[in-house]
Amino acid sequence: MKCPYCAYAESKVVDSRPAEEGATIRRRRECLSCQKRFTTYEIMERLPLIVVKKDGSRQTFDKQKLINGMLRACEKRPVPLADITMVADNIEQELQNSLEREIKSTEIGEMIMTGLKSLDEVAYVRFASVYRQFRDINSFMDELNQLLKD
Repeated sequence: MKCPYCAYAESKVVDSRPAEEGATIRRRRECLSCQKRFTTYEIMERLPLIVVKKDGSRQTFDKQKLINGMLRACEKRPVPLADITMVADNIEQELQNSLEREIKSTEIGEMIMTGLKSLDEVAYVRFASVYRQFRDINSFMDELNQLLKD
C-alpha cells in the first residue's frame, strides 16, 4: 500500500478492526518512510450475479429490488425492516455461496417466499398472489390450503 503523503510503498499495520458490521476491515497504517499514519479499508470482492428473467433477458442482481418487493408484501403488517433486510441478506449470501453466477428469477422468487413465510403469513400470501399470478379464487384457495397444511 503506497503512502498517500510520500508515495513510499512500504507501511506497517498499527491497528486492525472490523467495520460496517464485519463486512469490511479497517486498518490503521504507518508509513515506514515519513512515519505518517493513514487508514485503509479491506472489503471482500464479490462476483457479480446475473438474474435470468422469465423472458430470457438478463440483468445484474440487485438486493434493493428484493427488499422493495418484500416491503410491498409486508405493507401495513407488523414486520420490522430489520427482519426484511436480514432475509434479503441471507438470500444474497446463499446466492453468492452457490457456484452459479447466473440464477433464474424463479429460484429467487421461491427463496423470497420461503423467507416471507417465516416472517408473516399474510405477506407471504400477498407476495405469492403476485408472484404466482393467481388467475382465480381457486388458485388462491389452493395456496391458502397449502399454507394451512404446513
